[in-house]
Amino acid sequence: MKAFSLLDLSPIVEDGTARQSLLNSADLAQHAEQQGYKRYWMAEHHNMPGIASAATSVALAYVGARTKTIRVGAAGVMLPNHSPLIIAEQYGTLASLYPDRVDLGLGRAPGTDGKTMRALRRDIMRASNDFPQDVLELMAFFEDGNEQGIQAIPGKGLQVPIWLLGSSLFGAQLAAALGQPYIFASHFAPELLDEALHTYRESFKPSKQHSEPYAAAAINVFAADTDEEAQVLMHSLLLHVSALRRGKPGTLKPPTAQFETEANPTELAEARYMLRESAVGNEASVSAWIKQFIERTQVDELVIASHIYDHKSRVKSISIAAKVLQDFVDND
Repeated sequence: MKAFSLLDLSPIVEDGTARQSLLNSADLAQHAEQQGYKRYWMAEHHNMPGIASAATSVALAYVGARTKTIRVGAAGVMLPNHSPLIIAEQYGTLASLYPDRVDLGLGRAPGTDGKTMRALRRDIMRASNDFPQDVLELMAFFEDGNEQGIQAIPGKGLQVPIWLLGSSLFGAQLAAALGQPYIFASHFAPELLDEALHTYRESFKPSKQHSEPYAAAAINVFAADTDEEAQVLMHSLLLHVSALRRGKPGTLKPPTAQFETEANPTELAEARYMLRESAVGNEASVSAWIKQFIERTQVDELVIASHIYDHKSRVKSISIAAKVLQDFVDND
C-alpha cells in the first residue's frame, strides 16, 4: 500500500450545528495532517440534515486554509449536479490557492433524492447519461479549454488530478478507459468491491497522467481503547443508516447501550450488512482486520471514514487508525 487518506462527511450531530461540524472538520484535518494521512476528502450531499459538506468546494477552502501539507479534495463531486465549467472554476480556484494540494473525485450518483435533484435544476437521467462526456469536458478545462474555446479561469493549465468514484462496475470501467485513479465506495456499498477492482485493473489503459492503475477503497474505522467501546461508537452510524433506509435522514445521534431498541431488527441487520467493510475494535483488532482487507484487495490507498458522534472520539479513532496504517505503507 502506498498511502492512506481520510474521508470526512462533516457530521451534524443531534443538538449540534453545521457551523460546529465545519469547525470540527478543520480540526480533524489538522490532526490527520500531523498523523500521516496523505489526503483529506469531503463529499457532496444535499438535503441531508446530518451532513454539513453540501457546498463541498467552500468547505474544502476552509479546511485548506487551516492546514499546510495534506492534500484536500472531493470524494466526491456529484458531477450530474453541475456543469463541468463550474466545477473546473471551483477546483481551479482551490488549486490556485493551494498549489499541488488539490484532488477532484467525480461521482455519477446525484448524492440526494429525486425532488432535491429537481431543486438543483438538473435532469437526472440526461445528466447521468452524459457523465462520461462531462468528465472529458471537465478534464479539458484543466488543460486548454473545451472545443468552443471556452476556458476555466482559474483552472486552465492547472491539471487538477481527476479520480473516478463508484460503487458499481460502471465507475471502474470508466476510470480504466480514461486511465485515471479509482476509488470504490466499499464503506457503504461493498457488494461489488472485488469485482470492480479486478475490472479496473484488467481494463486499465495508460493515459498521459497515469501509466499504471491506482486503486483505492473506502472503509469505516471505529477504533477505541477496547473492542467494546469501539462497538458502541458504531451504534450512531448504524442508527443513521437505518433511518436513511426508512427515508428519514436526520442528524447523527449519540451512541447508547440500548440502541437496538431504537430501530427495527431487520433494518439494523441490513445496516450491518451495508457497513460490513468496517474495522471495529482496539488497535490490535483494527490492525488484524485492515491487514486482511489489504491482503484481499491489494489496494494502493486506503480511505478511512470514521463517522462518529463525539468529536474527541473521532479524533482518537483516526489517530489509532493512523498508527496501524503506518505499518502497512510501503516506503520503498
